[in-house]
Amino acid sequence: MRFGFIGDIVGRPGRKMISRYLKEIKSTQHLDYVVANYENASHGFGLTPKNGKELLEYGIDLLTGGNHTWDKKDIFSILEEYPILRPLNYPKTTPGKGVHIEEKLNLAVINLMGHFGMPTVDNAFVTAQEIVKELKKKGIENIFIDFHAEATSEKRAMFLMLKKEISAIAGTHTHIGTDDLTIVEGCGYVSDVGLTGCRDNVLGMEEEAAIKAFLTGIPHRFDVPKKCKAILQMVVFEFEKGRCKEAYKIKAYDDEGWEITQKAKVE
Repeated sequence: MRFGFIGDIVGRPGRKMISRYLKEIKSTQHLDYVVANYENASHGFGLTPKNGKELLEYGIDLLTGGNHTWDKKDIFSILEEYPILRPLNYPKTTPGKGVHIEEKLNLAVINLMGHFGMPTVDNAFVTAQEIVKELKKKGIENIFIDFHAEATSEKRAMFLMLKKEISAIAGTHTHIGTDDLTIVEGCGYVSDVGLTGCRDNVLGMEEEAAIKAFLTGIPHRFDVPKKCKAILQMVVFEFEKGRCKEAYKIKAYDDEGWEITQKAKVE
């Protein structure tokens, strides 16, 4: 199966890039399933029901979250109705779910959140071991993890711990795409896919607020620019019987079209 993953979608510019390119990419690359991280999709913070429905209509099959999952309080109304995940390692009493099983594809998608600089959650590594073991017992072969974390050390450690048990792991949250796409012992990995949204400012947000915050130490309101240079970034993995056989990055810039920019080194 061919699996596509899109990192943090940031505001309207990110949603526009999904609208412009996803269906074409999904068709030409013969993608069976597409997952995207939604946590910045509505004006940079969280997800509204309207924008959730919009993204699903563009061709995304499942949405994953992170530390901004709860920023829009009306998300509670769609956690059970829409194919939406929140990090699995939130307390068990937290609404929503952190893993989705697509039986027709023998696929499970897990949403996890890291620890450094993040809200307090249950141990991501223990949670990952437990859920992967449970999925394996159910006969699920293809297992993908969106690990929403600040520290690349956490992401890399998670990958090395699970590389023989899962199909792929991709990092989100930092918004900066990394060039370490690789396949090791049949497991695909990239530390961060990178944002889909504005690329000519600070992490998809207007630069003035970020610069003022760094100059003064005083928090400022962050807004998504109304006009900007935009980018779409995604990774495609090919899974076969639980192992990753191929992986490559796709990027699109504004109205210039999309292209395959990097193929994974197989080790």
